[in-house]
Amino acid sequence: MARQQNQVRELDEGSYVMIDDAPCKITAYSTAKPGKHGSAKARVEGKGVFDDNKRNFTQPVDAKVWVPIIQRKQGQVVSVESDDVAQVMDLDTYETFTIKTPGDAELSPDDEIEYLEMDEQRKIV
Repeated sequence: MARQQNQVRELDEGSYVMIDDAPCKITAYSTAKPGKHGSAKARVEGKGVFDDNKRNFTQPVDAKVWVPIIQRKQGQVVSVESDDVAQVMDLDTYETFTIKTPGDAELSPDDEIEYLEMDEQRKIV
């Protein structure tokens, strides 16, 4: 799995973090002051990159968390098989794969797209 470890205090809104073994984009980040017997805590809320589910966690700011390495790539639509599936060719490796298309996107052959990839998971941006 393509990921690295960071401390919770290094996270920002808009960056990525693994929550419940799913890569998520951070939508809210807040910290609470240290208490009488503990360290400062951070509350992190995120939205799944590939499934759009909301997730959150609360951890001490010095705890380690996994940060996914998500690559942004360019592709070209080869064919549109149905309303929600398209064949896409990666413009760097020329690999062809099937990808689910967003509901509001109208794609046609030869369109250039941008997509996110992590561990064989892909999503059109």
